[in-house]
Formats: sequence, C-alpha cells, structure tokens
Amino acid sequence: MNVTFSLGPLVSLIAGILILVMPRLLAYIVAVYLIVIGVIGIFGVGASHF
Repeated sequence: MNVTFSLGPLVSLIAGILILVMPRLLAYIVAVYLIVIGVIGIFGVGASHF
C-alpha cells in the first residue's frame, strides 16, 4: 500500500484548522499565501537553489 502526501492539500488543511481556531489569523494566512505565490511567479520555481 502506497501513501503519498502532497504539500498543497496539507497546507490548506492546516490553514483551515488554524482559521477555525483563530479567525483573525485569516488575514495573515492570505497575505503570506499571496506573497509566496507572487515570489514564485516572479522568480519561478526552478530558480530556488538551497
């Protein structure tokens, strides 16, 4: 039996739970999401070298 995890749904689940617990956190989660998507869009996914 193979179980694979994807990062997107896992992050969405954690964010949803945090928003239910702390509704004021929604603005911060949306802001961080938009910043991350914008940076990925500008620099591209393959441009990150760790």
